[in-house]
Amino acid sequence: MKLGLVAAWFAFAVSLSPCRADEWPAIVARAHGATVYWNAWAGDERTNAFIDWVGHQVLDRYAITLRHVKLSDTAEAVNRVLAEKTAGRNDKGSIDLIWINGANFESMRRQGLLYGPFTDRLPNMRFIDPAANRVDFTLGVDGMEAPWRRAQLVFLFDSARLDAVPRTMPDLLAWAEAHPGRLAHPDVHDFLGTTFLKQALLELSGDREALSGPAHEANFQTVTAPLWAWYDRLRPWLWRAGSTYPATGQAARQLLGDGEIDMTLSFDPADAAASIEQGLLPSTVRVFTLAGGTIGNTSYVAIPYNAPHKDAAMVVADFLLDPATQAHAQDIRVLGSFTVLDFERLPPQARDRFAALPRHQALPTNTELGRVLNEPHPSWMTRIVEEWTRRYSH
Repeated sequence: MKLGLVAAWFAFAVSLSPCRADEWPAIVARAHGATVYWNAWAGDERTNAFIDWVGHQVLDRYAITLRHVKLSDTAEAVNRVLAEKTAGRNDKGSIDLIWINGANFESMRRQGLLYGPFTDRLPNMRFIDPAANRVDFTLGVDGMEAPWRRAQLVFLFDSARLDAVPRTMPDLLAWAEAHPGRLAHPDVHDFLGTTFLKQALLELSGDREALSGPAHEANFQTVTAPLWAWYDRLRPWLWRAGSTYPATGQAARQLLGDGEIDMTLSFDPADAAASIEQGLLPSTVRVFTLAGGTIGNTSYVAIPYNAPHKDAAMVVADFLLDPATQAHAQDIRVLGSFTVLDFERLPPQARDRFAALPRHQALPTNTELGRVLNEPHPSWMTRIVEEWTRRYSH
């Protein structure tokens, strides 16, 4: 990027941003030439390709080298930072940026493993709706992590084999009973399998107020009793009668593509459309959500307290929020990830970029996705997995 363009961009950012954009030129200058180790879940090829693209972009624009440290579980990175803190490694850690949310965010924040608040320094935060960036799994964000993509639970089905789809969890049970072995959810130790149970819990428990706070001995059994009663009835009608489960969402999607099942789920509303484009699913696959809404959340990036290149990590976090980056990510040919930006805050040329994105018959609109339900407190996820394992893992 030429110096004149850099100066013009900084002037634009300072004039529009409510953040501490006066610090931004110095942050960018200090970031020049740094290497950022981004620890990020690597279970999706499209996301990995997008992160690789981000690496090329920040190298060209800011001379930042981005290294994707591929994780199968974000807890790996959390445990590494905790081990470094225990060993007194407080200023030269091994991680600069983490893709994070929910229970891992809560764990890092509680143990003093996060740097921040820092998002008030990011110029592109001016495009975020503050009301949509206050909580992460009921926990206050407070500037300790920056959003970069949205997700929502959807169900995938082959419209060539199904005329109608269930729109409630009781209806899903009835559908499974009528179509034995044709529904699969990922293993509950995978986040998507856990989300399936949380979705059922939100609908069946009738006590969402309890779910917004921590799970504890006094309420866990009572609140989750309707979930286990429902799942006891559902399990025999699942793929392979619930004796085994696809390990991941990708494995479940492959079963759908191979015709072994008629229905599964994803936490990516663009999954069906992108998979059709890649030849992984039949062109007749579509998505649906439930009448009362489905769980949605935001993916964030956070900076460990001992990150050696905090300035460069902030530059990468801000680049992820650039309207051009967000539009690129939302392109179904790239990632199909729904943006975290508020269109009302975008300048006309940025809105036009989104409007020009290609549409796909299997890609739902925001209206079709319906209501987004908040995640329960992270403690419910942990307890649900433990209880499911106790009941069914034998």
